[in-house]
Amino acid sequence: MKYRALVVEENAQNSFSRKIKFLETDNLPKNEVLIKVTYSSLNYKDALSARGHKGISRIYPHTPGIDAAGIIVSDSTNKFSAGDIVLVTGYDLGMNTFGGFGEFISVPAAWVIKIPNGLSDAESMMYGTAGFTAAICVREIMRNEIKPDAGDILVTGATGGVGLIAVGILSRLGYTVTASTGKLQKTDMLKSMGATNVIDRSVVYDLTGKPLLPAKWSAVIDTVGGNTLSTATRSTKMHGIICVLGNVESDILNITVYPFLLRGVSIIGIDSASKNMELRETIWNNLANDWKIPNLSNYINEVGLDNLTEEIDKILQGKQFGRILVNLNK
Repeated sequence: MKYRALVVEENAQNSFSRKIKFLETDNLPKNEVLIKVTYSSLNYKDALSARGHKGISRIYPHTPGIDAAGIIVSDSTNKFSAGDIVLVTGYDLGMNTFGGFGEFISVPAAWVIKIPNGLSDAESMMYGTAGFTAAICVREIMRNEIKPDAGDILVTGATGGVGLIAVGILSRLGYTVTASTGKLQKTDMLKSMGATNVIDRSVVYDLTGKPLLPAKWSAVIDTVGGNTLSTATRSTKMHGIICVLGNVESDILNITVYPFLLRGVSIIGIDSASKNMELRETIWNNLANDWKIPNLSNYINEVGLDNLTEEIDKILQGKQFGRILVNLNK
């Protein structure tokens, strides 16, 4: 059976090109579950794969897309029935396994989650890996007993996918959120998502080298790394936590041990790709119920495969904000 997919090909001199092509389902990996993809979403990791980043995807030609939602066509394990609405995020999808930017995927049954009541296939991809990752951060904040009355939570890179959804979930749960961004023109959008305060990213960029700064944040969700992460850590209150999940600014953290020794601050690394299925099901049930963001669709830009490559270019140039929903039905 033929299907459409965005295919990234390696050319001469280590250059890469992207094209919409017709492929054959017979050439997909012979995994347990075949899914007709209805929706996907665009993440920074997808953009890197689409650019030919060999640290993300080793073998080309390749179809990126670390998120996919759709309809079960067949399942050799009988765990799912034909017609079930399911999603896949993380694992190796879209990295070295053809991903959600194609109309069909073939994956192990252990990667697949039945979408819970309260979420449609489109809504699940409005969250996607970004929303799942943001929700893991919120879970860590709650697990460390940081309650809404503890004070402001800082979210850096707040107009990105993870940051925006983190702001929405935290606000939904009654937390006070300060959103840091380099796109202050999006202040109204961030406040409508639930941010109490919106600050320029320069406010969280201290160059004094002081080992500790005035304590401001009960917790931090940091998506950028580098000196921003250093500044946020040095500004975190007693027994606060910092969820670390990005390095778009830098992968170097220049800091002393004093925030950890004198304030009991904890840094928690957030990895969403390899979380166990029990936790995945819990998180997705949260997102379908108490953590569901009202009117999330207002903050989503929906595109089809034919318009996806220009959105990939935007995210690589740092010009993207919010979430990109990829409609495979278009």
